[in-house]
Amino acid sequence: MAAKEFIVAIELGSTKITGIAGKKSMDGSIQVLAVVREDATSCIRKGVVYNIDKTSACLTTIIKKLKTLLKSEISQVYVGVGGQSIRSVRNVIVKTLPDDTIITQDMINELMDNNRSMTYPDLEILDAATQEYKVGTQYQIDPVGIQCSKLEGNFLNILCRKSFYRNLNKCFESAKIAIAEMFLSPIALAHSVLTEAEKRSGCMLVDLGADTTTVSVYYKNILRHLAVIPLGSNNITKDITSLQMEEAEAEEMKIKYASAFTESTEIDPEATLPIDNERKVELQTFIDLVEARVNEIIQNVWCQVPQEYSDKLLSGIILTGGGSKMKNIKKAFSNITNIQKVRIAGTVIQNVTSTDKDVNARDGMMNTALGLLAKGDMNCAGSTINPNSDLFGGNSSSGTTTTDIHNKPRNPGDMKPGVVMTEAEKQKIEEERRREREELIRREREAEELRRQREEEEKDKGGFISRTWSSLRDFGKKLISEETDEDDRR
Repeated sequence: MAAKEFIVAIELGSTKITGIAGKKSMDGSIQVLAVVREDATSCIRKGVVYNIDKTSACLTTIIKKLKTLLKSEISQVYVGVGGQSIRSVRNVIVKTLPDDTIITQDMINELMDNNRSMTYPDLEILDAATQEYKVGTQYQIDPVGIQCSKLEGNFLNILCRKSFYRNLNKCFESAKIAIAEMFLSPIALAHSVLTEAEKRSGCMLVDLGADTTTVSVYYKNILRHLAVIPLGSNNITKDITSLQMEEAEAEEMKIKYASAFTESTEIDPEATLPIDNERKVELQTFIDLVEARVNEIIQNVWCQVPQEYSDKLLSGIILTGGGSKMKNIKKAFSNITNIQKVRIAGTVIQNVTSTDKDVNARDGMMNTALGLLAKGDMNCAGSTINPNSDLFGGNSSSGTTTTDIHNKPRNPGDMKPGVVMTEAEKQKIEEERRREREELIRREREAEELRRQREEEEKDKGGFISRTWSSLRDFGKKLISEETDEDDRR
């Protein structure tokens, strides 16, 4: 039987694209209805689209497979934005006010708009996390209603390369898939694996992926830092291939034998590990190689924590993603960061029911996809598919486009944390701003023309008065002269 209500989310990971469909209950629990995956190593690198045509083909295939499983058309999807080049930058916007001005929400929205209007060379602002507002000498989370003469907004802008952002939008446009909403994948992930207590008291979330590692720092329920490191578990696999083996063999050895940390007392100097039926590698050599790369990743992760928050991570470190499955990974993180409180988030905090083996594995690999699904709140189901129709005969579309959905741009102040505007929506905003600028220029020109006309009129009027006065004066002189001549004759 065809599903009539469901949410669809698409995650573009380091090595694969995942499509997931499910239902959400009122209590927040999730029932997964379908999961499909497509290998994306030929079109996505470190979570970033570099081949638009191949990525569009993968997306089209995923949607078709989901339609088959759901027996329903898909009208729109939620999309996760992540991958290399995403990073955070702090920004401060200051507004000087007349003395004893009471702060209003419109003033706060103006600060947000001014921050969103910031330009960075070759970079796009995906989202902006408000840190706090400085009112006088005091810092406030919500300054509305407070009296002051100077308002300062502190923001954390999430950036990525413009080309990456545009390529992602082009892929869905080319595949004729309407985007209901775009979310920052790291924020959607944090929403589903971190508790409110962890975000409030301070923590670092580390998503150990195949080609990238994402680091998010939270304190007082606010995102304080976000970065994507171009290192992942595949780097360990590639290092193992230096032992003269194929990548598939190296991956198998990593899964079977690799440990993020091994006590020296546990290492037998004479022990070896089998590569195949004929070849072996010394255990010590294998351990040194794996630990060296793991330590490099952890050190790069720890360097991302802003200095002012390094002693405020009271809830410690939360690990997730495929790399968190490695043996003794918690111990390795504790050794390098000196933080003893380390937790592995194998699954999301929402209650999830599914028949998919990867979802039920609870090994952290499906957490981002589930987090995106949890963030969705609009029905993505279209019409029921006719079982007699040729589903794979072409890319059938509901006719709805991303531009249709986001025809009216939203106010940034009204957007939820982690929501990324689509390119169609940004284009709408740019068009409105262009029209506003053109209208302003037109009004200024009209005002200037009116001023010029008035000056001309005043000039003409002044000239007429001057000429009239001169004529009267000459006439008066003439009369006086004539009267004087008449008196002289008498």
